Amino acid sequence: MAVTAAPAALAAAAPQLFGTVGPGFSITLQDSGGSLVSKVDPGTYEIVVRDLSDEHNFRLFGPGVEEATSVEGTGTVTWTVTLQNARYTLLCDPHSSSMVRTFVSGTPPAAPPKIPPVSKPRLLATVGPGNTISLRSASGVVLKTAKPGTYSISVHDRSKLHNFHLVGKGVNRKTGLAATGTVTWKVTLGAGTLRFFSDRSPTRVRGSLRVG
Repeated sequence: MAVTAAPAALAAAAPQLFGTVGPGFSITLQDSGGSLVSKVDPGTYEIVVRDLSDEHNFRLFGPGVEEATSVEGTGTVTWTVTLQNARYTLLCDPHSSSMVRTFVSGTPPAAPPKIPPVSKPRLLATVGPGNTISLRSASGVVLKTAKPGTYSISVHDRSKLHNFHLVGKGVNRKTGLAATGTVTWKVTLGAGTLRFFSDRSPTRVRGSLRVG
């Protein structure tokens, strides 16, 4: 008589944790019961993150884990991570001194991990909706001056009528007039006047700042 092997049991689904950042200056990680996470067992987890602010991001890091949402973006993402016997940190990069929490997995070593530095200063550029255009710091402050150096500029083009055109010493970058979406530019700003404007309405939809 032929014997048919029973199918292998399906692997148990990874437990879920739930992260939230924004809309105010709050950042949390909760378990399925809604309690703030302070300690979990080592293992594989699904981290469901709701990013509710375009001025903050949700960054999770520690041994074997390095995940982050973008500062200017919003929405929900799910990360599958494997937590070791270690300490883990969640924070908002632009506000890492105030929007920061830690938790432990299993039995961590005595020394807490250091917060890795952000490699380049970030700027946030926006054009639209309507006849609006701005260049802000990562914390959302409208810039009047900036120091010379290399920056990562996240450009959020929200208008099919206008574009974001950035011109300065050694810099000439722009998005398309009919295009929308988010792009990131790495630029090196030299001393002088940095101008940004819409090519369709360069005298009406415009701004500038001093680099130096």
